[in-house]
Amino acid sequence: MSKITESDSHYDALEQMSTDELLISINKEDSTVSTAVKNVIPKISTLVNIIVEKLKNNGRLFYLGAGTSGRLGILDASECPPTFGVSHEVVIGLIAGGDSAIRKAVEFAEDDFDLGWNDLVSYNISNKDVVVGIAASGSTPYVVGALKKCQESNIITSCIVCNSDSQVASFSDYPIEVIVGPEFVTGSTRMKAGTAQKLVLNMITTSTMIKIGKVIGNKMVDMQLSNSKLIERGTKMIMNKTSLSFDEAKQILIENGSVRNALNKVNG
Repeated sequence: MSKITESDSHYDALEQMSTDELLISINKEDSTVSTAVKNVIPKISTLVNIIVEKLKNNGRLFYLGAGTSGRLGILDASECPPTFGVSHEVVIGLIAGGDSAIRKAVEFAEDDFDLGWNDLVSYNISNKDVVVGIAASGSTPYVVGALKKCQESNIITSCIVCNSDSQVASFSDYPIEVIVGPEFVTGSTRMKAGTAQKLVLNMITTSTMIKIGKVIGNKMVDMQLSNSKLIERGTKMIMNKTSLSFDEAKQILIENGSVRNALNKVNG
């Protein structure tokens, strides 16, 4: 398999560029990412509809990756509970080497073909769930091994990769191949590839949460009230839908724990 993510950058002599030249060039490359993502929206749409049905039937969404890819999955999963009020057990991010690898790379963890599946088994993975492998290269053994075992166990698989015809994609029922081309710094897939993966992850979970009823209008009515900013935001949502004053809206919000519950209380 030819890996475009490992191809030489379109730029050279980077160390001789001025700061402005570096930034303008990086931005120019980044501007191509949204088009690459747009090209795979039909693939993302199919996956989202499958995830929605699984979650409606008490299934879960798993993200699985190593390095930057693993961290991006964990980031997206960890943002779902505060943003949409779902349990931490609904969207789960796993990284090769475990949680310690979030901050510091665990040597050779991504090269273990069996580790990804073992991590999934520790969460009692079943065919009620969906597993999305994230690997810019499309060849990470941690992800390949896990997806292979998932398919053998009749568990729906998908992936987000940045090379065509990859090994990871070959074990994915619904592969998403976002081809962003060579990186500004050759092989540095935390750049365009990472940006593309993050955009796709945003699309998957945001659209899924909307489809399962976690947004009303355009508001996060089930968000966790974990800080003063969110309490104020929720209070204003209630004020916008009722005739309550700020203090009244804030009190009923705190008493009921979410914007949704507060509005249900007010509206009887």
